[in-house]
Amino acid sequence: MPNLPDVVVWSIPAFVLLTVIEMISVRIHPDEDAAGYETKDAATSLGMGLGSLFFDFLWKIPIVALYTALYELTPLRVPVLWWTVPLMLLGQDFFYYWSHRGHHVIRILWACHVVHHSSRKFNLTTALRQPWTSLTVWPFYVPLVAAGVHPAALAFCSSANLVYQFWIHTERIDKMPRWFEFVLNTPSHHRVHHASQGGYLDRNFGGILIVWDRLFGSFVAETERPVYGLTKNINTFNPIKVATHEYVAIVKDIKQARSWHERAGRVFGGPGWQPSPPAEPAPAAEPAPAEGSAAA
Repeated sequence: MPNLPDVVVWSIPAFVLLTVIEMISVRIHPDEDAAGYETKDAATSLGMGLGSLFFDFLWKIPIVALYTALYELTPLRVPVLWWTVPLMLLGQDFFYYWSHRGHHVIRILWACHVVHHSSRKFNLTTALRQPWTSLTVWPFYVPLVAAGVHPAALAFCSSANLVYQFWIHTERIDKMPRWFEFVLNTPSHHRVHHASQGGYLDRNFGGILIVWDRLFGSFVAETERPVYGLTKNINTFNPIKVATHEYVAIVKDIKQARSWHERAGRVFGGPGWQPSPPAEPAPAAEPAPAEGSAAA
């Protein structure tokens, strides 16, 4: 098994330090147009982050078992070397893009990811607002394990990706240099991703690299100031409700559905999926005039 560091644990002191610096910066030099901080919102984000550590530990048990079984079955092997680790990071970031995109366009997956978008603020504590039902993520990385990437190496790459994304949850950084904005994910790109305006919805899914969005047609540059949150905000700071509200909504919609087609659409369609309205009955044909009758 590769001996790779737990980059999330090693990064916790940096997370705390950067968050404190951002809070002080907002207090000293507030931006009237920025979302800023709210105590209850930040506390909810921190609570969601702590809860995710516990639940992710539980989900890792079956996921590691599945990945290990697949790794033992495949004859392929990717050694952990100085030059293969960047390639594995590139591969993980590619599949992260598709996982992230899938979690926006399939409602049962969105029910997991919606947690991260539920805050109307955008600051470094928002990065910690993580879901408690991340069991839906593992299928997207099966190709990497099947290609011979050790599950521990995949975990390292996923952690590195997560750590990178921490710093892009801020309004205190406007734009990075042009070359940086073209290749890598930045606060500007990620502000678009967290916005609820129509032109910004379901855009900029990249983790470390933004080039995937440019290649697959999901990139939008930041122009107007984003409005954060959901198209229908949930108005709660209760972590349990934040973690489960979309699952509750799905169950209610299934109970009210009138057909199996509608039930399937409520689960596997997009978050805004609606059944087609019933077709209006065709107007009745006017009776034909009797034979031999004349117009008045």
